[in-house]
Amino acid sequence: MSRIAIIGAGITGVTTAYALAQRGYRVTVFERHRYAAMETSFANGGQLSASNAEVWNSRATLIKGLRWMFRRDAPLLMNPRPDWHKYSWIGEFMRQIPHYRANTIETVRLAIAAREHLFGIAAREGIDFDLERRGILHFYATRKEYESALKVNALLREGGLERRAVTPEEIRSIEPALHGEFYGGFFTPSDSTGDIHKFTRGLADACARHGVEFRYDTAVQSIHEESTGRLVVASQTQGQRDAAAFDSLVICAGVGSRAFAAMVGDHVNVYPVKGYSITVCLDDAKSQQHAPWVSLLDDSAKIVTSRLGADRFRVAGTAELNGLNRDIRSDRIEPLVRWTREHFPGVSTARVVPWAGLRPMLPGMLPKVGRGKRRGVFYNTGHGHLGWTLSAATAEGVAQALSASSV
Repeated sequence: MSRIAIIGAGITGVTTAYALAQRGYRVTVFERHRYAAMETSFANGGQLSASNAEVWNSRATLIKGLRWMFRRDAPLLMNPRPDWHKYSWIGEFMRQIPHYRANTIETVRLAIAAREHLFGIAAREGIDFDLERRGILHFYATRKEYESALKVNALLREGGLERRAVTPEEIRSIEPALHGEFYGGFFTPSDSTGDIHKFTRGLADACARHGVEFRYDTAVQSIHEESTGRLVVASQTQGQRDAAAFDSLVICAGVGSRAFAAMVGDHVNVYPVKGYSITVCLDDAKSQQHAPWVSLLDDSAKIVTSRLGADRFRVAGTAELNGLNRDIRSDRIEPLVRWTREHFPGVSTARVVPWAGLRPMLPGMLPKVGRGKRRGVFYNTGHGHLGWTLSAATAEGVAQALSASSV
């Protein structure tokens, strides 16, 4: 039986471990934190959203980014300080603009395929993760915004997504708690939401029941190849060094994937794109009554929402190119609070939990799934803002690629 190492116990690492364990592999997961899902898989926007599959590689995104550069509360913000990794990534990002249409359609198809995998896993393993299958509503305040979204909608539908245009009256009917004046919107009834942290932790427990070994508090320091062709992973756990040989290795290390890829001779240009969220604690009956249950996406503000059970409301958004910086900035959190108060005036924001995470984003916005240059090395990384949405499908993809390589 082949022995497989996985680096990273976020959503992609744990779904990959599960897919491989189901195929009978002996799996060891290395994770530098004490628990699974403690970085990007901790408090994201919660959406399982094929309707948010549009890639960002467009001239419109670049123009918005330049216009917003000097606004500290802008939805997209870039630190202009010179940094080779950042500017090389932007260069590759711009070269992907001609592939905008094809990459968006491919992302939609992958997101649709991922749904049933994820729901099937949750049902088999009895994982409670505050799943709400009430759809996702995109709304637009102006005719210009709506007409721009019509073009995106055509691509999403070409990718196989069932999605319909809705009037301002239908918006109010779909989510009565939402306040504001709207020109129109789109509703995707097949999209859903859930707590990524609860799902990943629950799936990690299921993996352990199926024989997966998790080495927490363990930092991978180097990877090299033995004369036999096996891959040796050298690691350190609380000051104790260790080295173990594996038949194959899957890198699922989020924003750390670029460094691990370099160890095995691959260029995987993942850049950390920071996002923020707030979890609004619905501590009173009035707040619970006035918070939405349908998931929302405000495209102009780049804000998404999810209802996580009766007493939590997640509001997330923004993108920040600022390197490996995990600081939670008040001037980036405040717009999320302000947006919540504007659209849901009956919800108390007296107790709000802020968070910031780094999305592992590749220039083309599609994840790297499959083989590396070196024999036995595989990847499932670079999912950007759609790791939660795509993970169950890409885990199957890398598991199939690994199985095919060993035949």
